Formats: sequence, C-alpha cells, structure tokens
Amino acid sequence: MRQLISEKLKEKGLKITPQRIAIFEAVLQLKNHPTAEYIITYIKENYPNISVATVYKVLDTLTEHQLLKKVKTEKDIMRYDAIVDNHHHLYCTDTDKIEDYHDEAITRLLEDYFKNHPIKRFAIQDIKLQITGQFKK
Repeated sequence: MRQLISEKLKEKGLKITPQRIAIFEAVLQLKNHPTAEYIITYIKENYPNISVATVYKVLDTLTEHQLLKKVKTEKDIMRYDAIVDNHHHLYCTDTDKIEDYHDEAITRLLEDYFKNHPIKRFAIQDIKLQITGQFKK
C-alpha cells in the first residue's frame, strides 16, 4: 500500500514524506469516510510523533491535489473520502454512516442535465449526489 501511496504522491508532484504516507494510509485503512478527529486518533496510536497540525495540513494538501475529497454530513461534520473517481453517497441519518454509491446512469443523467441546462455565471467542477435516509435492517 505504501508503494501505491508514494506513486500517487509522486504523480501529483508532491514530496513523499513519512507523514503524508502515514496519513494517506490511515484514510485508506479507516474506510467509511473518517473524520479528521478519527484520523488523528488513529495516527496518534500508530505514529505518536505526528502533530495534530500536521495531520490537518496533510489532509488539506491531499485534498488540494485531488488525492482525497471532502464529504460533509447532514450534521456539518467534515469527512474524507479516498475514492476520488466520480461517485455518489448514501448518508444514514440514524448512524451518521456514509456509503459509496456507484451508478453510471445517474451520473450521466446529472451531467447531461447540466450540460443542457447550464447555470448562469457558474462553472460546475463536480457533481455529487448525496442521498439521505436510513439503512434498512
């Protein structure tokens, strides 16, 4: 996994540092769109010398270089997503869980709609659908 992370950092022209590798690896291992606080807790257990400020700085850098995406929940909690390809999310209001949702038909429908109905004075960079509800038991 570390080799893959190093390659991704290199592709984006970023310096490969142990902190960037550890934090990116944490997001990948924690899955389910972890919060910065959850990432910090994980990092502190495994890499106690990495500061909280470094974690935030690295998360911002990885987001700026499109290696991570930010996902906001209905409770305004910022989470991080290591899957940067075009996909959508299912958000459970009961558990605060976020699940990835891939549906090419919906993606094409949204892209086609906005291609044919552009928003004046607004350049769309990305379209993400977040479907809110509860997972059935």
